[in-house]
Amino acid sequence: MQKNIKLVELFSGIGSQLKALENIGQNVSVLNTCEWNIHAFMAYAAIHDMKGKHENVHLSKDEIIDRLVELGVSTDGKEPASKTGLQTYNEECLKKIYATVESTRNLVDISKVSGESLSGDIDIMTYSFPCQDLSNVGALHGYNKGIDRNAGSRSGLLWEVERILLERQKKDLYLPHFLLMENVPALNSQRHIKNFEEWQRQLNSLGYYNKQFLLNAKDFGLPQNRERLLMLSVLTNGDPDVEKLVKQFFNNNKLQPNEYLKKQGKGNLKLKDYLKTDYSISKYYKEALECQPNNTVSRQKIWEENAQLTDEYGNVKDTITSTLTTKQDRHPNSGNLKVDFKNGKANFRYLTPRECFMLMGFTEDDFERVLNSNFTVKKNSKLFTRDNLIKMSGNSIAVNVLEAIFLQVMELDRLLYI
Repeated sequence: MQKNIKLVELFSGIGSQLKALENIGQNVSVLNTCEWNIHAFMAYAAIHDMKGKHENVHLSKDEIIDRLVELGVSTDGKEPASKTGLQTYNEECLKKIYATVESTRNLVDISKVSGESLSGDIDIMTYSFPCQDLSNVGALHGYNKGIDRNAGSRSGLLWEVERILLERQKKDLYLPHFLLMENVPALNSQRHIKNFEEWQRQLNSLGYYNKQFLLNAKDFGLPQNRERLLMLSVLTNGDPDVEKLVKQFFNNNKLQPNEYLKKQGKGNLKLKDYLKTDYSISKYYKEALECQPNNTVSRQKIWEENAQLTDEYGNVKDTITSTLTTKQDRHPNSGNLKVDFKNGKANFRYLTPRECFMLMGFTEDDFERVLNSNFTVKKNSKLFTRDNLIKMSGNSIAVNVLEAIFLQVMELDRLLYI
C-alpha cells in the first residue's frame, strides 16, 4: 500500500512542489500552503483542483476584507493589501479569494505562522523563499539586502522558517522528516555564504543532514537555461548511524539527469514542442499578438540584445531559452520570436504566458485550468492578466528538477521510515 505523503509548502506559489510529487506517482495530502500573493494562490487552487466554494462564504464584503487584511494577503506580491485596495474588488470575487484561502489551507503570511499552527506530522516541508535580494536581476533593480538577519528584506524571510522549526522543537512537536529549499546559486556567493552557512549550522543543530544540489532545468528535459540551488535536509536527529546511512545513500545514488529522464520517459522534446507558433490556431495567435510590443527603439534593442529563438522566417531554432524571469518586456529577457503579422507593431514577440508555464514543466491543461478559472475582480479588470501569469511562472520552480529530487526523497523515505 502506497504511503500518503504529508506535505507543507511554504512560499507555495502555484504549487510546483505538489505538481512534481503527483507527477512521480505519489499520493499527497497537503497539510498547509503558505502564500500571500492572491494571483499565485488562486492559480494554485485552479491547477490542483482545490478551488473553494464561494457560495458557502456567509460573510459581508467588509467582514471578508477585514479577514483578508488580517491574514496578510497581497495583490502585488510586494506589500500587504490594504482595506482601501480590496474595497475596489467586487463581493463575489472577494468570496472566491477567501474560500480559496480556506480550501488550500493557506496560512498566507509566513511571519504570522507559528510552529504549532502547522498541521500534524509532516513528511516534507518545502521553502522557496523570495530571491529578489539574492539574484543578479534583483541587484540590477536595487535589491541588495540579501538574507541578513533583521534587514527587512523579502529574501530574509528565510529566518521565519528557522523560527517556525525552533517553535516546533520547543513545543516538542514533530519536525518535518525532509526539508527542501530552492533558490538562486548566489546563496553560495561571497556576499551571502556566511548567512547561508549559519542557516545550515542551525539545521544541523536541529538534527538535519544537508545535501546541496546545483541543477539546471536544461538537463532535465526542459529547454530553459535555469540553474538553481536546491538543498535537501534529512532529519537524522543527530543519530550517527542514521547519518551514516544517509551519507551512504547520497554516495551510492548520485542524482544523474540521464537516469531521471529515462525513468520518467522524458528528454525527447525540443523547444519547438513548447513554443506555440501555429498561428492558424486562434488562441495561439491571440496570445502571440498580446505579447508583440510596439515598434520602438528600446524594443528593437531588446530584440537585438537577447536570444533569438526563431530564424528570420519564424522557424523555431534547436536552442533553449534564457532563464525565465517575472517579466519579458525588458532587457534581459528569456528570448524572442520573429513574427510577421503586418500590423504596424514590432516584428517580434515575447514568450506568451502559456509558453512560460510549459517551460517551467506545467502542462497546457494546467494553464487552461488557470485561464478557465479567471474572473472579473472589478470593472474591466480580470484577476489573471498576461503580466501576472508571466510573473507567476517566473517565480515558480522547474517541475522536472523537483521530480528528480523527490524521487530521491522517496527512496530515502523508504530507507528510513518504512
